[in-house]
Amino acid sequence: MVHTTASRPTVIGLPQLFAKFLRFGLLAFGGPVAQIAMIRQALVEEEGWITSSRFNRLLAVLQVLPGPEAHELCVHMGMVARGRLGGLLAGLGFMLPGLVLMLLCAWGYAAFIAGNGQLAGMLLGVQAAVLAIILRAVHRIGTHVLVDRALVGLAVLGLIGTLVGVPFWVLLLAAGAAYACLRNSAAIWGLVALVAFAAWVTIRTGGAVEVASVNSATASASIAALFVAGLKGGLLTFGGAYTAIPYVRGDTAGRGWLSDGAFLDGVALAGLLPAPLVIFATFAGYLAGGLAGALAITAGMFLPAFAFSLIFFERLEALVDNPTFHRVLDGVAAMVVGIIAATFLELGASTLDRAPRLLPVAGIFVLAALVSWRLKRSWTPAALVVAGGAAGWLALS
Repeated sequence: MVHTTASRPTVIGLPQLFAKFLRFGLLAFGGPVAQIAMIRQALVEEEGWITSSRFNRLLAVLQVLPGPEAHELCVHMGMVARGRLGGLLAGLGFMLPGLVLMLLCAWGYAAFIAGNGQLAGMLLGVQAAVLAIILRAVHRIGTHVLVDRALVGLAVLGLIGTLVGVPFWVLLLAAGAAYACLRNSAAIWGLVALVAFAAWVTIRTGGAVEVASVNSATASASIAALFVAGLKGGLLTFGGAYTAIPYVRGDTAGRGWLSDGAFLDGVALAGLLPAPLVIFATFAGYLAGGLAGALAITAGMFLPAFAFSLIFFERLEALVDNPTFHRVLDGVAAMVVGIIAATFLELGASTLDRAPRLLPVAGIFVLAALVSWRLKRSWTPAALVVAGGAAGWLALS
């Protein structure tokens, strides 16, 4: 159960609560580490809403759950102050600035930037820099997740399986079950056989279907499909927002509703805004289905973050100490690393296909990758996006 007696926030009205978390949202630059540190400083160290030990316990639970940790933290802190209505208002306040800014960016992109040949070089530079940032994220997540040979093997299977078109749900379910039964070698070999069989079936029957579905896609997606795309990303965001990229990209760019280049531009913009990085889904939804599409995919993406904190937190806290549950999540997370790596390769190939000259794009990517490895600051991704755009403008325009 959630403990509420150790410390309580001062009495705060609902409008004041919403305004407090709206302010957090306006200042939410620098990614989840900076966002969580800001919330901790204000609500734990200065105002004493909860004790430091309880805050640490809360973070441990949120790290198990999918979804943006900082947003889930805001929802829970709102619950501490004013119950579930307070949690709802806190979550909405925190996400609102980023949502509004991304909607404006998506509108401006669609109206003035997309299809503008004079900006093609700049956009390619931005996309090359974003690819470097994604590669760094794969390495960073993998360092924390792939802690033994079995998990490395699951990641490799995820990479291969994704490249040959095995459905993601087959990979994730099989990985979780196999790693949960780690001492049973038959489970691991069963996973290998399942992935091999699924790959064979996909190659024999799935390729033509996939091409047909992309070629027959309309210019505008359905609202329901975009909501499901966001929901899938929200439910499968393990280890950081970058893990949502394969699923949102597959359900938007993968269906021909926007280009891979535009998708990468959305990821770049998300890194510049005061918002959880998963706000890139709003950009993709806008380009695919207009304002209604943007709101639908955003609702799907953030629904799990609200639901887990508002409804299931007390039950999920008990699962944190369950070793079998941990092994299932570890197996899933390892497979996700492989899926992201495969998506990086696919997006990289798409970017090179669009490049009028390969050497400048490759050079921007390599330099951005080197900087991202050496300069580990919260502002590094945003600086790389800006520098990549400037380099692309100079080298490719």
